Amino acid sequence: MDDLLEKQMYERLESRFGFTSFRPGQKEAIETALTGYHSLVMLPTGTGKSLCYQLPSYFLPGATLIVSPLLSLMEDQVETMKKNGEKSVVALNSFMSQKEKKMVVSSLHTYKFIFMSPEMLQQEWILDHLKNLTVSLLVVDEAHCISQWGMDFRPDYLKLGELRNHLNDPLTMALTATAVKTVRDEIIENLNLHGKVKEVIYSVDRPSIQLRVEQCTGDKDTRLFNAIEAFGRSGIIYFSSKKGADAIARMIRETTEYTAESYHSDIEAKDKKKIQAQFLTNELDIICATSAFGMGIDKPDIRYVIHYHMPANPEMYLQEIGRASRDRKGGIALLLYENGDEYLQNRLQEESLPEENELRYAYRHPKALEALNDDSKTRLAKYFINQNIDINEALNRISERKRYKKQQLSVMVQYASVDRCKRKMLLNYFNEELNEYPGDCCSSCDSQLSLPYQRQPGHIEQKRELAWEVILNKLFKFNELPKK
Repeated sequence: MDDLLEKQMYERLESRFGFTSFRPGQKEAIETALTGYHSLVMLPTGTGKSLCYQLPSYFLPGATLIVSPLLSLMEDQVETMKKNGEKSVVALNSFMSQKEKKMVVSSLHTYKFIFMSPEMLQQEWILDHLKNLTVSLLVVDEAHCISQWGMDFRPDYLKLGELRNHLNDPLTMALTATAVKTVRDEIIENLNLHGKVKEVIYSVDRPSIQLRVEQCTGDKDTRLFNAIEAFGRSGIIYFSSKKGADAIARMIRETTEYTAESYHSDIEAKDKKKIQAQFLTNELDIICATSAFGMGIDKPDIRYVIHYHMPANPEMYLQEIGRASRDRKGGIALLLYENGDEYLQNRLQEESLPEENELRYAYRHPKALEALNDDSKTRLAKYFINQNIDINEALNRISERKRYKKQQLSVMVQYASVDRCKRKMLLNYFNEELNEYPGDCCSSCDSQLSLPYQRQPGHIEQKRELAWEVILNKLFKFNELPKK
């Protein structure tokens, strides 16, 4: 990069974003784009990945198209950009009425930044309008979703390589916070980023976050509420069960001084917006959520992330705990583990992919798929059939996916169970070495970890004659998935 362009880059950084220096990895990612290379950028959660595509966009003609996985994520990013003075930005999503969509699509040429979901990009009438635009930069945000979600329940992620071809193979930047080498290779392969591509890879480690695991033996609810009492406000608790998230949120409201709400796919869109806004402004203390919450959320002072249920893989775990301590002032990641917790994830995994007899039936009767529920199995079967993928190849891919997911889950079980350094183990999974142990590293290195911040006071009230955990377990058996 020549000196003049670098000088202009710093000038734009200050005038547009109010910064005088880059965070680690940002400058390399921006230079890669401005010198005409495709890129796969892996920077830790909370290190400002959005700047990596926003700044170079001001040096490029035409539009920047950002593929984003969640509606709440893209709306949050759009609102943030507007607050920072960028008016030429829009999100085209399912929150809009058909009339609103048509109005936006007809005026796409007036926007510099366009956010869409992978599913929206598969609508032919929208793609036809995009083909008439000059898309100078295609951004795939949270690119690990190509691997993590594509095969499971978002097969439209697997079609993004085709999308690039339809848009005349624009300069592309794939962004993620966590991806092992095999997943990074999968992203590059799926997007057809062959040849002129550079990887900007930084450590997944977040030294300001303590890694804690507590072994539970039928007392997980007690352990959870003890943790809430110790940690205080500004936390996220993750569940694999919507029923569990609802139950605990209700118990927090009833037995503590903290405000809490649940957040998952059954919550209405307008309520999701309200919950997220209240959490960002500290009107809401604790969110009890499934994995639908938190991706891309720009809240610097989340002090703790608790996992009530075991996450499916280390990538998801690091994504979710990375929402703590964006201000680098300290945070806690607590996994509550009880022997056998992995069976819930095993069951969820089994239900997300079609069995051999189901897939063979779909191949024999493809028209019957239209009458079935639009679930992950149906969407994946449609994808295989529409892509003319041989039935045996499809079965091989599913079998390999199941094997890989079991392998990932076994790493999480090992993480929860072993007594050696948790941080070192996670980093080894991502082929990294732990060169320097931070203070208060993990619960294996130090059984008496201190709070890395000054918690805000609170208290637990026992409002009934029976202990609250007895009532909870009696009324809500949320460790079990609801029967279909």
